[in-house]
Amino acid sequence: MGIKLNCCSEKPVISLYSGEKLCKNHFVEYFENKVFKTIRQFDLLDKEENIGVALSGGKDSLTVLSILNRLSKENPKIKINAVAIDEGIAGYRDKTLITAKEFCGKNNIKLHIFSYKEEFGLTLDEILKILDVKPCTICGIFRRYLLNKKSRELKLTKLATGHNLDDECQSILMNQMRNDIKSSARLGPKVGLMKNELFVQRIKPLYLCTEKEVTTYAFINGLLDTFSECPNAIHSFRAQVRDTLNGLENKFSGTKYSIVNSFLQTLPFLKEKFKNGEIKICKNCNEPSANEVCNACIYVEKLKNKVNSRI
Repeated sequence: MGIKLNCCSEKPVISLYSGEKLCKNHFVEYFENKVFKTIRQFDLLDKEENIGVALSGGKDSLTVLSILNRLSKENPKIKINAVAIDEGIAGYRDKTLITAKEFCGKNNIKLHIFSYKEEFGLTLDEILKILDVKPCTICGIFRRYLLNKKSRELKLTKLATGHNLDDECQSILMNQMRNDIKSSARLGPKVGLMKNELFVQRIKPLYLCTEKEVTTYAFINGLLDTFSECPNAIHSFRAQVRDTLNGLENKFSGTKYSIVNSFLQTLPFLKEKFKNGEIKICKNCNEPSANEVCNACIYVEKLKNKVNSRI
C-alpha cells in the first residue's frame, strides 16, 4: 500500500523535488521504503549474506549501515560488518571515526579499521607533503584498493557503500566530460562489469536517494548532529560538477533524477560492450589490476623514490 503524501497536519521536515512536503514520520517511511525498493529492484542482496558496509562516519555511510543493520536483525542470515579506512586526514577523519566507533559500539556491530599508515607507511597528509598530486586522485586509488583487499580478506560477500543519487549523477557527468565511458559502464546500483573472485561486489542501497533526503534522514534519526566535509574535497573536479548540478537542480527541479534514470536505460548496453575486459594481477602485490602494476603500487613506488632522494 503506497504512502499518502501531505496527509497530516504535522510540521513538514522536507520538501521533495516534486514539491510534496512530508512530516518526520511520513518522510522516514518514504525514505526507508525507497531504500528497500532499490534493494529489491536491483537485486542487491541475496537471502544469505556476510555483508560489509564501508563506514566513514558521515551521513551517507551511517544511514546505509543503520538501515542494513535493521534488516540484519529481521533476517539473521544477513550478517553485518563495518569497514572503515583511516586515510590520516588530521582534524577530519579522526573525528568521523569517533562517530563510527560510537555507532558500532551502541549497535553491537563489528567494526574493522584499516589505515594508509599501516598499509602504505604514510598518512594521506604526509603523502601530500611528498607528492605533487591531486588529493582525491591518490586517496581514491588507495581507498578502493584497501576496501577491496580487506573485504576479501574478511570473506565478505558484498560491500555496501553510501553513494547516493547525487554522487552517481556527478560520476556520470564527470566520465562524460573526460570521455571515459568505460568507467561509466562500471557504475550503477551494482558496481563493476563482471563477477570475479578477486573483487568483492559493491552495492549502493541509497542509489535513488538524493543527498538532501539522506542528510534529512540522518539528522532526524540522530545518526549525527554535525555535518563535516573532507578538507580536500574543495580542490576536486567532483566539487565543481556538484556545484553545477546543484545550480541546475535549483532552477530545474528533477534534473538529477532525469540524468540518473536516463543513464540506467543505457547502462545495460555499456556493461555488455565492456564486459570482456581483461583483469590482470599486479606483479608487486598480487591484487587485481588493469595493468602489470596496479595504480596503488605505482604511487607507493613514487613515494619510496621521493623519500629516498631526500636522504
